[in-house]
Amino acid sequence: MTNFDVARLFYEMASLLEARNESVFRIRAYQRGAQTLETLGEDVAAVAARGALTTLPGVGRDLAARIEEYLATGRIAQLEALRAELPAGFLSLLEIRGLGPRTARALWEQAGVDSIERLEALCRSRQIIGVAGIRDKTCDNILKGIERWKAGRARTRLGTARAIAAQVSEALRARGGIDRLEVAGSLRRMRDTVKDIDLLVTSTEPARVIGTFTALPSVAEILAQGPTKASVRHQDGLAIDLRVVEPEAFGAALQYFTGSKDHNVRVREMASRRGLRISEYGVFDERTGARVAGATEEEVYATVGLPWIPPELRENQGEIEAARESRLPTLVTAADLRGDLHAHTDWSDGHHSLERLIAAAEARGYEYVIVSDHSRSTAIAGGLGVDELRAQVAAIRALQPRFRTRILAGSECDILADGTLDFPDEALRELDVVLAAVHSRFKQSRAEMTARIVRALSNPWVNVLVHPTGRRIGSREPYDVDLETVLATAREQGKAVEINASPERLDLSDVHARRAATLGVPVAISTDTHYLSELDNVDLGIGVARRAWIEAGQVLNARPLDSLLAWARPAR
Repeated sequence: MTNFDVARLFYEMASLLEARNESVFRIRAYQRGAQTLETLGEDVAAVAARGALTTLPGVGRDLAARIEEYLATGRIAQLEALRAELPAGFLSLLEIRGLGPRTARALWEQAGVDSIERLEALCRSRQIIGVAGIRDKTCDNILKGIERWKAGRARTRLGTARAIAAQVSEALRARGGIDRLEVAGSLRRMRDTVKDIDLLVTSTEPARVIGTFTALPSVAEILAQGPTKASVRHQDGLAIDLRVVEPEAFGAALQYFTGSKDHNVRVREMASRRGLRISEYGVFDERTGARVAGATEEEVYATVGLPWIPPELRENQGEIEAARESRLPTLVTAADLRGDLHAHTDWSDGHHSLERLIAAAEARGYEYVIVSDHSRSTAIAGGLGVDELRAQVAAIRALQPRFRTRILAGSECDILADGTLDFPDEALRELDVVLAAVHSRFKQSRAEMTARIVRALSNPWVNVLVHPTGRRIGSREPYDVDLETVLATAREQGKAVEINASPERLDLSDVHARRAATLGVPVAISTDTHYLSELDNVDLGIGVARRAWIEAGQVLNARPLDSLLAWARPAR
């Protein structure tokens, strides 16, 4: 947690320096330092103790001194000085997409904008127009950004919630008194956003567990507390509920609190027809009141004549009927994947070398991994030109003998506004797998965007449409596209679509991924890795695929290498 604490402070430092219009190199230094600390597998205090801070990537003497200052005093004096120059609510303004630090500072200095509430009021009254270069359209975009911000705060992204749940669970287990702990709720069902976290525990010392839970350093507020349950607000704003239940009722409680509500209603109706009553405390005979099941979820489902149903399917979307008729799918797991089909390196906007990416993939036991850096039109990401792409392919081929894992030469090639590709066909044909993506002109009309993507999928060298709707959860809505036409084209052209496992994307959604699989379109579950730690995000993509009823046979990167290559480049 020290690593995360310092990383947050460095990110804040970078934002405040940008607000002061400081050197871009200094700003990026703090951003790089924060990114290093976020992905550092060792406690930074241990690194400092052996005098090795400056050996960390992106940490020079200046940042090392700031880290040592924090470790010694719990503060960074320079950061506190920067904070003193601005209102307390200034940093919240930076959470509004499209409002940069410099503009935010200008709005504060020229119009007294010191909070999101003040910003919204001035935008709605149009009093902000003309201030800091704000125009009428900019004002509308800010209001849209505020609405997205509000929606994003109402629910938390799956990746963030999983990390918080894991941290709190680890802290509880470390302090003892717990026999079993499970996460329930929409988090267990792998919804792309969650409202809160539900934790279920068995313990012979419930008071001890509740006391530990409410005293955790990451707890910002105790919302409710009793002998066997408590609710708190985590420092990241997420509510967490914990219940201590009897071992004999644990399965019933887990089934009950996992939900969904609609799924549970159906199960309870089935129980009622059998003279049973299901609650969080167990399954009871309505006539005698005796508990007849509840220790495990399997017991609960068996009482109504059903097999155990995977949590991701419990949405009353046909899973009850499928279970009754023995048609439940054998859902894909992480163990089914043979490689990752979307990853970046420092040739574009990745933060690791080719060698480190391949070594990390090999350490995971992957049969193959792609190198899919951006193409030239994504200039902000350092996209490659044709000559650079060919140089990268040569570097990949030269590197291959050092590794068991097959290195696939690829590209995340931009789909231009008219549907043509950012690279000519003669360059694309030299690659093993080509990913195509929309990175610009998101406001095209539905007809234009659909025609644009359809044309790209008709290119014989394109294999996978990645992050197909362009959404960023909580900050950017999907672009307007006729996805049914896109998926039909993918099927006709023999292309695949991606479930992008990046926590802020999870694109395709489970609904659209299920439709793709139903149509027979192969699905790639890929991480879009820019930092090596993001390879772990594959679990989020797996969660989306499982919610979409997808089996391993429908997943492109569950195929063996020879099968994948034969599909991608049949002429070879």
